[in-house]
Amino acid sequence: MTELEFEFLRGWLKTRSGLALTAEKRYLVDSRLGTVCRRFKLAGLSELAAALKLGRDPALEGAVVEAMTTNETFFFRDRAPFDLFKDVLLPKMLAARASTRRLRIWCAAASSGQEPYSIAMLLDEAKSRMPGWTVEIVATDISTEILDRAKAGLYSQFEVQRGLPINLLLKYFTQEGDGWRLSPAIRSMVSFRPLNLIRDFGGLGTFDIVYCRNVLIYFDGPTKTDVLRRLSASLSPDGMMVLGAAETVIGLTDALSPHPDHRGLYVPSRAAAPAPLRLVATR
Repeated sequence: MTELEFEFLRGWLKTRSGLALTAEKRYLVDSRLGTVCRRFKLAGLSELAAALKLGRDPALEGAVVEAMTTNETFFFRDRAPFDLFKDVLLPKMLAARASTRRLRIWCAAASSGQEPYSIAMLLDEAKSRMPGWTVEIVATDISTEILDRAKAGLYSQFEVQRGLPINLLLKYFTQEGDGWRLSPAIRSMVSFRPLNLIRDFGGLGTFDIVYCRNVLIYFDGPTKTDVLRRLSASLSPDGMMVLGAAETVIGLTDALSPHPDHRGLYVPSRAAAPAPLRLVATR
């Protein structure tokens, strides 16, 4: 693959997925797209780049985006964001939504489902405090292949050993061969949908809680700013958003502000609201 072909692939990936691929990550193109070349019977990356330029094979285009997407996740990843949900976000929303008893949650980079399912298990554990509530968990990801895995709810021994407490494994999973299947009740709490964050997602509606963790780190500055601006618009006025430990809104947008008491938690900024009208006396 020539330098020009690599530059084409960088631009193509950014346009399709938002992925900002630096020159130092060229090895990822070689390692991940080699499999795509073999699958589509292409001689190599040069032929792959030529096929993408033609734009005549949606299956190939989808496979390239899928291959370059990072799907690292596990149950209760980093733990703190889930303690935050259990101890802060859920109690606050139970009080704030007591009149409607409705709660909408969005996991914006759901991967193979461990994050939204972790939240679903926490909600099930708290169900005695939520009689008559309607809770919707929307989980999205750019990768349709990974979403199919998420919907199936079947995880390997290695996957359930990463972060999942043993009591929840025994309560919510059933062993199937070498894997573990999540219970239908928990799976039914989550609605999975394919979604590209760099495209319009206004149709999803408004959410009370948004988890968008460990995806902005793959975007460049302008793309982060655009996605954060639109994420803020998807929050209810008293909504809350959780980002990954290496992510921030500082220097990117004024639409969201860090919560003063909880790291990684962001709320709509008062500064982002329209300024009140002022009456000016005239003579």
